[in-house]
Amino acid sequence: MSHQFNPNRRIYKVSLLGDGGVGKTSLRKRYLGEGFKQNYMATIGADFAIKKLNEEGNDIIQIWDLAGQQRFSLVREAYYLGTKGAILTYDITRPDTFYSIPNWIGELMNNIRSDNPLPMALVANKIDIRTTSGVGCVSKEQGIQYAMDLAEWAKMDVPYIETSAKTGFNVDKMFGTLIQNIQFQDGSAFNL
Repeated sequence: MSHQFNPNRRIYKVSLLGDGGVGKTSLRKRYLGEGFKQNYMATIGADFAIKKLNEEGNDIIQIWDLAGQQRFSLVREAYYLGTKGAILTYDITRPDTFYSIPNWIGELMNNIRSDNPLPMALVANKIDIRTTSGVGCVSKEQGIQYAMDLAEWAKMDVPYIETSAKTGFNVDKMFGTLIQNIQFQDGSAFNL
């Protein structure tokens, strides 16, 4: 089978960003239909996958899952090249991962070499384990407010999306919403 150049092909490179252990790999695997595993090995550097967004294969999402540990920050630099959108992920049960989101935005902006922000989504993961009292968890209100602050800074919609990689809740919505925002930014809209 030969691979021919397709002038109609659109590739949407999305970077999954966030601290180690927030569930980025699990979200990616769930979106690709690989299911959920309770235990995982930490991503080293980056891992990526692709998925066709339509039957013809003209529209493809490349999902770059970047290692969240600080010790990989120098390695991550090269993986930002060509990024069209970012999913900023935190674990609602670990507030420190929420408070580190500005560091991820800073790293993204430094490495895309642009003064203009990319389409982003703020993703509150692991809502399936939110305690009933909510004590110790990042509240939905905090997430919504931060997404609104980001939208004002970026001068574009930054959706706040609660997800569960374990149950699959809102995982497709998370990727679909970001892709639609990328298409809106670059004028290449199509229906998912």
